[in-house]
Amino acid sequence: MDKNSGSWLFLGPEIGEKQAAISQIRKNLSQRGELEETVYYAGETAVSIMVSAMRNGSLFADSQLFCVKCAEEIKKKEDIDLLSSCLQSQADNSFVILISEETSISRTLEKIIAPANKRIFWELSDSKKAEWVETFFRREGFRIRKDGTETILELVENNTEALKRECSRLTVFLDKDREITGEEAEKWLSHTREESPFTLFSRIAAGDFSRSLESSRMLLAAKEAPPAIFAALASCFRKLISYIAVKKSGGGDEEYRKIGVYSPGAKRDYSAAGRRYDTTRAEACLALTAEYDMLLRSSSSFPEQILMDRYLFKIHSLGV
Repeated sequence: MDKNSGSWLFLGPEIGEKQAAISQIRKNLSQRGELEETVYYAGETAVSIMVSAMRNGSLFADSQLFCVKCAEEIKKKEDIDLLSSCLQSQADNSFVILISEETSISRTLEKIIAPANKRIFWELSDSKKAEWVETFFRREGFRIRKDGTETILELVENNTEALKRECSRLTVFLDKDREITGEEAEKWLSHTREESPFTLFSRIAAGDFSRSLESSRMLLAAKEAPPAIFAALASCFRKLISYIAVKKSGGGDEEYRKIGVYSPGAKRDYSAAGRRYDTTRAEACLALTAEYDMLLRSSSSFPEQILMDRYLFKIHSLGV
């Protein structure tokens, strides 16, 4: 085996394509014989435990695949050195994928991975996402209007894995004889929607502190990475600032459409948020989001949930 050809580094926010690449590696390795797969979350499992498992081998499988998620959290020199040493002396039947939604991790670790095995999965452009949604429904035998596509893109997280999951659910409820409209897409997405950072923003917009706490706890229990939660909330607060500016200027539907507020649900959320936060308060929420994002990234010992609760308390306190 070529040096370091048994390790990969997959970065970036586009989860769907990243999962497809991981699935292909899993499929290729399974052709060699029985494959044992282990998933670790950096920051939750000690690097020493990961390395011990990587070096010990399996009694029952022909090969082992280790997926290390949130790899950006491996920051301590001793941890980096330990994992680096392990990756440079892998057994022929041991394979490691370092995974992060960030676009970089420790440079020391990055340098060990063969260039051909490193990839950043960027989010699709708006036009590519719209094309993805339209192609999905056309393949399933549905017709969808432009406002239907726009509503789905507004209400679903910005990655193809989430799009595939939610669009697949929609096909269970929708009628192939009827064109999918924005109103119908929102109706069924709201009916089947799981917790996401965007439902958390809806609770914040409504000023419902207790449900915000409940939403954040469900997200963390589902292993939603805090950086992903804060990135989505930051996007929402930036959109809120734009919404307030458009409202102040007396803008019409086209101006709201340009900033991504066009479905009834989005109008409801941002209208509610606009009543609770003016521009100054919305900017303070955005700054607070960045502050707690940094706190959670840098704190490996303080409980995530306590920091999230504190963050949400401050966010709600900023509202009118």
